[in-house]
Amino acid sequence: MKLKREFIEKLPKTDLHVHLDGSIRISTIFELAKKQKVKLPADTEEGLKKIICCDENCKSLDEYLRAFDITLSVMQTEDALIRTAFELAEDAAKENIRYLEVRYSPILHTQKGLKLTIISDAVLKGLREAEKKYNIRTGVIICGIRNMDPDKSLRLAKLAVAYKNKGVIGFDLAGAEYNYPAKDHMEAFYLALNNNINITIHAGEAYGPKSIHEALHYCGTHRIGHGTRLIEDGDLLNYVNDHRIPLEICLKSNMHTKSVSSLKKHPLNFYLDYGMRVTLNTDNRLVSDTTLTDEYMLAIKELGLDYTDIKNVIINGFKSAFIPYRDRVVLLNKALDEMEVLEEEELKAKIKLADNI
Repeated sequence: MKLKREFIEKLPKTDLHVHLDGSIRISTIFELAKKQKVKLPADTEEGLKKIICCDENCKSLDEYLRAFDITLSVMQTEDALIRTAFELAEDAAKENIRYLEVRYSPILHTQKGLKLTIISDAVLKGLREAEKKYNIRTGVIICGIRNMDPDKSLRLAKLAVAYKNKGVIGFDLAGAEYNYPAKDHMEAFYLALNNNINITIHAGEAYGPKSIHEALHYCGTHRIGHGTRLIEDGDLLNYVNDHRIPLEICLKSNMHTKSVSSLKKHPLNFYLDYGMRVTLNTDNRLVSDTTLTDEYMLAIKELGLDYTDIKNVIINGFKSAFIPYRDRVVLLNKALDEMEVLEEEELKAKIKLADNI
């Protein structure tokens, strides 16, 4: 089956690794900046996009993260957070993402004095409004930040505990990876785990397998954010595979952050062939100038994935969602039914085309 973009876009999908502050619309940044009297480094949307959106010339994760200073400058009010959360879910729903896990660090939105509770309520409100309007289910992952004081991560873990069963479904550790080990934040993860909160940790992106080892064995992570460099340690790779620990792969951002030197060298297809539980995600829709459909098309064109691979990745996404098992089964079965209908439609269209030739 030749995989066209239109078909991939129609498929039901999940996005388990997407950052709110990296996925705001350019037009929204301008509107919010005007309303809030925030000065931007460019006068046009095109000019701002050139500054924020990364390309192959981005040199590192640290450079990649600089764009967030701009996006965060207009995300310091309650209304802005409601709007950006709603629009992210809306954009996801329009490419048939049926389940979306939005991650962000509330502490990064306190520059103008907003309380953590107000911030949390605003993001959840925006997502709920989108759920009412579109065929999408959402959840929130609260992020600690590696390069901040571990006490702040602990404070954010306490917030995640308070908002468990209110829309928050996980706890994460994001930010600059090199020289900021996850084990420094163990107290936050100890609290989260003792309250039965799902854990995912950015690891193996800017730093090697040791970072993944810490995420697993010091912090008890249930999923690995990126895991691009896991391939460098065969023993650890087998541990991750044997325990069915999902990898949250984000192709375009992995290229931008130099986790891989080129897309052709990305280990995604090896991971799939080896039987690992691989998921495909956007990471930052704006900063990497991507959509989930774009990520799947890159996997097809650059890494040679076929429809069997794509379907496997989609199923992995639903299986790996941080929601109760029974809910995962319902979502997965609905997705499988939807895919079956789309497959039949695609086959009929090909037969009709062949008959007309």
